Amino acid sequence: MGGRPVIALNIVGFPRDNPDVPMSVLKEILRGGAEKAKEAGVSIVGGHTIDDAEPKYGLCVTGFVHPDRCWTNVGAEPGDRIVLTKPLGTGIITTALRAGEAPPDVTQRAVDTMAALNNNAAEAAAEAGIHACTDVTGFGFLGHLREMLAHGGVGARVQMGSVPILDGARELTGAGHVPGGSRRNKESVDADVTYDSGVSDEDRLLLSDAQTSGGLIFAVAAATAPELVAHLQAAGVRGVEVGEFVAAPAGSGRIEVVE
Repeated sequence: MGGRPVIALNIVGFPRDNPDVPMSVLKEILRGGAEKAKEAGVSIVGGHTIDDAEPKYGLCVTGFVHPDRCWTNVGAEPGDRIVLTKPLGTGIITTALRAGEAPPDVTQRAVDTMAALNNNAAEAAAEAGIHACTDVTGFGFLGHLREMLAHGGVGARVQMGSVPILDGARELTGAGHVPGGSRRNKESVDADVTYDSGVSDEDRLLLSDAQTSGGLIFAVAAATAPELVAHLQAAGVRGVEVGEFVAAPAGSGRIEVVE
């Protein structure tokens, strides 16, 4: 939303006495969280831990944003370009990893993209100027894109051939390594999506794949899109124009996926 994170609290649920997940695992989780928080310029100032059979970890973050410069996920205008900052497929790959079927190089690429913060992308977008923004997380790319169409009389046209996909994710999708959440995402959005016949079943699932630490979707004026992509590339972010927002009846929120 254009904000700057400042402080955070660790929130932990962890089993107190389970030989399969010793406290040394929690130590590494907390260390990793502290490293990423430091990278984001955030100070961890405390936290809360409870005994829980299922390990859980998160951060409660406080930050600041000027009320006149607050981004929301609505505000896209017809003709705006859709720019995506991370490839899709982490849900597919991590599901395959749990089944012992994800090749090491494919796994490493997924880890690298999940470990990359979105701060550089957000700073680049602030320089270029955008109309709306959201992140791609549990509802998948199409689910979060649909949220951007809730108001304002816009629909979306997505160019499947331009959407970045993690190497190996299509093959793992075809092999059936699809999380239940991603399948439910697709079922949820299908009523609002029209797919070209040439868009494969694998790609349809990937567009709804539930992401962990996914990228950002920006709505940016067509004339500004090249500038935004250039700013992203200069910041080390692979920003890709993957489609456009189109005029539509208010509240219709339809998405067209073309080859």
